[in-house]
Amino acid sequence: MLPAPSPFAAHWDLDPTVSFLNHGSFGACPRVVLQLQAELRQRMEREPVLFMHRELEALLDDARAVLANFVGCDADDLAFVPNATTGVNTVLQSLPLAPGDELLCTDQEYNSCRNALERVAQRAGARVVVAAVPFPVQGPEQIVDAVLAKATARTRLLLIDHVTSITGIVQPVADLVARCHARGIDTLVDGAHAPGMLPLDLRALGAAYYTGNCHKWLCTPKGSALLHVRRDRQSHVQPLVTSHGRNSPRTDRSRFRLEFDFTGTDDYTPFLCIPAALRFLSGLLPGGMPALAAHNHALAVWARERLCTALGAAAPAPASMLGSLAAVPLPMSNRPPVGNLGLDPLQDALWQRHRIEVPVMRWANPALRLLRVSPQIYNSREQYEHLASAVRAAPELQ
Repeated sequence: MLPAPSPFAAHWDLDPTVSFLNHGSFGACPRVVLQLQAELRQRMEREPVLFMHRELEALLDDARAVLANFVGCDADDLAFVPNATTGVNTVLQSLPLAPGDELLCTDQEYNSCRNALERVAQRAGARVVVAAVPFPVQGPEQIVDAVLAKATARTRLLLIDHVTSITGIVQPVADLVARCHARGIDTLVDGAHAPGMLPLDLRALGAAYYTGNCHKWLCTPKGSALLHVRRDRQSHVQPLVTSHGRNSPRTDRSRFRLEFDFTGTDDYTPFLCIPAALRFLSGLLPGGMPALAAHNHALAVWARERLCTALGAAAPAPASMLGSLAAVPLPMSNRPPVGNLGLDPLQDALWQRHRIEVPVMRWANPALRLLRVSPQIYNSREQYEHLASAVRAAPELQ
């Protein structure tokens, strides 16, 4: 019998026969927010022209204003995009690169965004420079030193994860943004996990570009993310899809707004659900969103400690460098991956044998095998106790 999730799980439609311990991959949307999305979709389909032509712009403006207040920026500097990968691609595809330019990232950059970086570099005759950041890591200064050691007079952009996907490290982006700016280097922060996990003040951060998902820790429907472009960089940033806004004669909105707000017929309801998701999450605990983030952080740290104890492993990073993600090192294994998705045998065994959904990932350089926890308020300590026992007893651990 599976251990029970927390009482807050009643607000989600999660499968009760699964211990869902992987909020970090795709998030999970609460029932009340999904109900609002269904109502918005019905409203759209009752009179599509009314919704798309007459109502949508104002609805998007309202949602953007709420989100801008939450992440600390001017609403006119925000664009909605389907996901952070799209946000990264949008910026990279817009960069005026020349042969010999250098694009800097770390060796923990999210794979899809690293692919995008390689693609634009190859097309422009530029070069991707990779900084090897340590893991295990003792403090943020190690990351700053490793990144800046690779910056040169040819570096045009730093692409940096705010929270690394595989290792769960909150990287010192404020320090890196400031120090790169002093060298004339723009920064694109891939904040895929940050909104709802970490306090954000994009205006104070001052990065040229910042993108982040809402469907993860803000629990909005899939297909909602933000792209923030600093005002002095907006003139050259264009959406991946060119639509009517490019030659609009309107003067009441910026070109940035006109190009990004409507990129063709699509389902815009995920963006419109952002205010409702924020209201819902803010009402779960006294103290609102900061209390929720603190709760999830504490559970991630506790779960990591429990797993490290069960496995006889040392914690690979200070708790102060974690948000709601945490990675635990596992023994390396020569067992082949399982299935078309190439799953680690331990991940597959935990699912098949215990109905536990949790990722086990490999990192090539240095060779590491990591189990990642990403608690949300619907998870319980008992679920992580069960995970620790199941991992320790699994023959696939080795």
